[in-house]
Amino acid sequence: MNIYINGRFRSHKMTGVQRVAHEITSRLTDNARICQPQRKLRGWRGHLWEQTVLPRQSRDGILWSPCASGPVNGVRQVVTFHDLFPVDSPHWYKPAYASWHGFIMRNLALSASRIIAVSEYTKRRLIERFSVDPSKITVIHNGVDSKFFSTSHAAVSGARAALQLPPGKYLLSVGSLEPRKNLKRLMAAWENVAAELPSDVWLVVSGSCDENVYKNAGLKEWPARVFLTGHVPDEHLPGLYAGSLGFVYPSLAEGFGLPPLEAMACGVPVLTSDATALPEVCSSAALYFDPTNTDDLSRTIKRLVDNKDLQRKLSILGRERAACFNWERAAEQTLHVLRTIASAAH
Repeated sequence: MNIYINGRFRSHKMTGVQRVAHEITSRLTDNARICQPQRKLRGWRGHLWEQTVLPRQSRDGILWSPCASGPVNGVRQVVTFHDLFPVDSPHWYKPAYASWHGFIMRNLALSASRIIAVSEYTKRRLIERFSVDPSKITVIHNGVDSKFFSTSHAAVSGARAALQLPPGKYLLSVGSLEPRKNLKRLMAAWENVAAELPSDVWLVVSGSCDENVYKNAGLKEWPARVFLTGHVPDEHLPGLYAGSLGFVYPSLAEGFGLPPLEAMACGVPVLTSDATALPEVCSSAALYFDPTNTDDLSRTIKRLVDNKDLQRKLSILGRERAACFNWERAAEQTLHVLRTIASAAH
């Protein structure tokens, strides 16, 4: 039986979920056919294609939908769920987005032949929210690209120049400028602690926000010694990570949490929130804080900046932890699930 991949994600910007879909899909092209719109379709046009054209294109096989969005009727389908945030926390999103994706997620969770969850946390949420049979869910962790493990000095200086970073040292925070990423609280914590840090230490914040999807993060003014890069091209991400003093990830919720692992692969000490899937992914290789407690975040930032031994320890532990996550293994496990369902459908 043929294996098809829902390639609608190729019409979207390369953010976290799309990056995961791209990494695994690129390793499955010898075993599966990618179905995608002939031109980029976003919004309702993309959803219409997904619900009408895609089922016809994949009717003689198994369809893998890698971004928790796919046909809700009449398709043998494996669906990858990254999180359930449009259902769990709809207030983070535009109402129309939360409503539609909540509907899609509910239907796919119940109708899919098999579900892939990117973490044990996401698996638990599927069981708790939709009463999905646990035996229907396979957990397959994301990977880390090998380019993050071998970042050169040239890549660091190239990223600094291209992004026009301020001189001196910097802590880095990477993520879209949306409510879930908790940047408003990070700014409050930075404002509290910045005066206690060396005057040449900055906070660099990278990311953009899709205003058609998310409500804004509620930020109107930025504290002193905060630098915004905007969207960072892929070629400069490793250098941006590797040049930082530490990586701060204050997210309120993650279905997996790829940026902390990418920072770890670069040998950068990671400070991350103790919420949702992040402890599962980062294990004992990160320094944790309560993402709802501004003072705790301030203390954790100061602790890292002040402690060279802690920086070295977390750098070593982080590289070891990041090495446990591999895109080739994730692709192999995904293909195994697809082949198992395809064989059963004969």
